Amino acid sequence: MDKNKKRKEIRLLLLFLLPALIFYSIFMIIPVITGLSYSFTNWNGVNPNFEFVGLDNFVKALTDDKNFLASIKFTLKYVLAMVVLTNILGLLLAIFIDARTKTSNLFRTAFFLPNMISFIIGAYIWQFIFRKVMTELAQNKFLGFLEQPWLGNPDFSFWAIVMMSLWTSVGYIMVIYIAAIQGVPTEYKEAARVDGANKIQIFFKVTLPMIMHAVSINLFLTLNNSFKAFDQIYGLTGGGPGRTTQVMSLNIYEEAFSSFFRYGYANAKAIILFLFVLVITLIQLRLTRSKEVKA
Repeated sequence: MDKNKKRKEIRLLLLFLLPALIFYSIFMIIPVITGLSYSFTNWNGVNPNFEFVGLDNFVKALTDDKNFLASIKFTLKYVLAMVVLTNILGLLLAIFIDARTKTSNLFRTAFFLPNMISFIIGAYIWQFIFRKVMTELAQNKFLGFLEQPWLGNPDFSFWAIVMMSLWTSVGYIMVIYIAAIQGVPTEYKEAARVDGANKIQIFFKVTLPMIMHAVSINLFLTLNNSFKAFDQIYGLTGGGPGRTTQVMSLNIYEEAFSSFFRYGYANAKAIILFLFVLVITLIQLRLTRSKEVKA
């Protein structure tokens, strides 16, 4: 009787999950499978007649396509900067806010608020800041260093993208770190304090090991989001000047929809991007999860 009841419950749960599974299959699983199949063809996205080219698209993308190789290099540079800076700033802000008592909610809201703005809108806001506000501020002799070609020089445009991306992403990472820090048992900290540990020692010996699960989550999020970066760069620099700030996703977009219409070739690049994210994420999860400590 119990077995029949459990089977009915399982069937009922599956019935409730079925609509979500159908939508996920239609909009995620099926497009991924079809995209994978098209990556082995020379389809242009319109013509019903196309040929199977095997691995030629992948070989060409990784050997002959200088623009794509440059976008890989720039993407890795961007990902490294974002992963390191986002997590360091998010953790520092979390420590700062956790130490506040009366003003913690105010600071938490202030730093999280930019996360509510879409990347494309944030990009247009920062485009105005770099072109207009920075120029006005630079009129002050103490702020003259702000007079830079932020969007016209490849070196400065990279940091312009990083600043804008940090502004819109640090708040979310900060909230996760705050929740993790507040979950560390206070008795552990007090025991370390009794043993003569100072605040820095308590953080590195007690707090940090206890919040490694949050570090794993945030590294995973920042890695994935940085590799998939598109709208903030598209809105701020458009991949320019030239193609010096073109990330992999922007190169794929250009290949498929902007001017070339090589849909099969673009899908091959998308698969390469997916494999980059998959391999690096698996390595990251393996390294960080081994350091997690349970309370």
